[in-house]
Amino acid sequence: MSRFAAIAGLLLIATASVLHAQDADPLQAALSRPILSEGQPWAEVRAYCEARVPSLPAVTTREKWQRFADRNRADTLKKVVFRGEADRWRRGRTRVESLGTIEGGPGYRIRRLRYEALPGLWIPALLYEPEKLAGRVPVVLNVNGHDGNGKAAPYKQLRCINLAKRGMIALNPEWFGMGQLRTPGFQHGLINAVDLCGTSGISTHYLALKRGIDVLLAQEHADPSRVAVTGLSGGGWQTIFISSLDTRVTLTNPVAGYSSFKTRARYASDLGDSEQTPVDMATVTDYTHLTAMMAPRATLLTYNAKDDCCFRAEHALPPLLESASPIFKLYGREQRLRWHIDVDPGTHNYLVGNRQAFYRMVGDHFFAGNTAYNPTEIPSEVEVKSSDQLRVELPTDNLDLQKLALSLAKDLPRDARLPTDPRKAREWQRSRRTRLREIVRARDFTVRAETAGTETLAGRPVTRWRLRMDDAWTVPVVEIGARDAKETVLVIADGGRAAAVASVRQHLDAGRRVVAVDPFYLGESHPQPASLAYLWALFVGAVGDRPVGIQASQLRAVARWLRDERGAGAVTLAASGPRSSLAALVTAGLEEEAIGALELQGSLGSLKEVLEQGTPFAGGPEYFCFGLLERFDVPQLAALAAPRPVRFLAPSDRARRELAGLAAWYRTHGESVDPLGP
Repeated sequence: MSRFAAIAGLLLIATASVLHAQDADPLQAALSRPILSEGQPWAEVRAYCEARVPSLPAVTTREKWQRFADRNRADTLKKVVFRGEADRWRRGRTRVESLGTIEGGPGYRIRRLRYEALPGLWIPALLYEPEKLAGRVPVVLNVNGHDGNGKAAPYKQLRCINLAKRGMIALNPEWFGMGQLRTPGFQHGLINAVDLCGTSGISTHYLALKRGIDVLLAQEHADPSRVAVTGLSGGGWQTIFISSLDTRVTLTNPVAGYSSFKTRARYASDLGDSEQTPVDMATVTDYTHLTAMMAPRATLLTYNAKDDCCFRAEHALPPLLESASPIFKLYGREQRLRWHIDVDPGTHNYLVGNRQAFYRMVGDHFFAGNTAYNPTEIPSEVEVKSSDQLRVELPTDNLDLQKLALSLAKDLPRDARLPTDPRKAREWQRSRRTRLREIVRARDFTVRAETAGTETLAGRPVTRWRLRMDDAWTVPVVEIGARDAKETVLVIADGGRAAAVASVRQHLDAGRRVVAVDPFYLGESHPQPASLAYLWALFVGAVGDRPVGIQASQLRAVARWLRDERGAGAVTLAASGPRSSLAALVTAGLEEEAIGALELQGSLGSLKEVLEQGTPFAGGPEYFCFGLLERFDVPQLAALAAPRPVRFLAPSDRARRELAGLAAWYRTHGESVDPLGP
């Protein structure tokens, strides 16, 4: 028997064992039985996000458009890019350090340098410049996408070499998570850790790009009227992001790098990572807006006909042209908006066909009338260098995204001390409850309940419910036990209700009614396929909501439904796992009446643990609520529940240290509760 056949046999046996165990446990079966229709969570989050993406306004005059574009640009920078400490970072000067020259090839040289994107975070870069420079020449920022080779990627080197051989200065910077910066601390999902601290994580990307343009324009021979940006994939996203928002850019060529948020809602291949889907971006602008905001500056949109990654030409390009073409026409500059669709090879690439399209665009707009300019690529493969040859020394204490988040979190949350005077304690709770509602973007959902099946389990009635909330979300619920039970427990778990068997059984055995729920992103409400689910959670943040806020709002609505429609009174909210425990804490902080107590298994002691462990967004979207840690950590969230009891079951040593003062806080409220007690 082959090794693969043996493994397959073991998998079949294991699967059969799991199914048999499920069949042998009626409670497990009752909790696992599907309630939602197949694909329903995906369909709902898709519709929810798409409906909230802003449309481009209809404008009929150049003056009206210019006012809109100026306002949209300013709002995007203020409300998305430069929040928190980022507003201070942007005001610093651009520091650059030269680190020697590499011999390039015929007619050009390569200078090693590094520049400071924000205090303490340096970017390694290469400056390709002609050996003979006179007068003012065009400058080009060449950004790269998700290519582990980073600045050493051959197709990127060839582009920079060709630009230098044509008399231009080309900057080739490294991108976070790639090349020299391909370290765990630079993974892109960590910009959301910066968000958690109340500072825009996307500002790190923007400033790295903005400083790159600063470096180019500081060159003695730089022509500020001829500034171009180009890049592939994630580099294409960088290209449109900086070009639309920094008006110093006069020519842009994003290559297979972005599509409208509305397009992404329909084509999951286009869903973007953390940097492409910054929190709150779609409350202000869409990529259709950014494309139109290039007018009247030269714009070449390059897409691939058979793209095997994302942003395929047939669906990504038309909405962008439909939005931008009328705006370029308002300026009488229709010829400045162009597009190129690569068909050979037509896959996700910035190979010679796409490069020559860029050279033609540069020739037409930067070298108009120059008959000596030739857009055909100059063969330079023998001049491509290894990553070691192109390595740029960095400071040993260089910041990365994880270190940056930890430094921001050091003195958070602000005003963390809990008041000891009873009157001030109640005032603190009232004001902080309002603040929490704002931070998590809580909503007051109305509930429309629909039964999805009934059965009897060991003499107990079981009812499955579909709770429709504001015609936006459908929350699956399993209710087990009689309505006249003295206590009702609302159960949630990181692994969904099917993983909460032990907790459910414990409460049933104690004579309680149990209501097991899968709010957004947990259990059956987890969008499929699982590999793309976190991208939908990012999208939720981009349209102005927060995953943990949706969860808490849904749980709050369930608790009120149980009180008002099912005669439950104030319920105990029992959570298993750190993510669901955070959702439970937020829920209790928002809901004073329908939540009577909290029981948390496996809760974090501090949100800072997420930062210390380097957890990326995909590891738990609930954690990364913008600005939550700036005002609340676990102790402050737990303090909002008093005088209602909160129990941390089997707390970690970290949790014991962080939560040690809560017993005294309860005494302030006249209660003898030890949240860490047995």
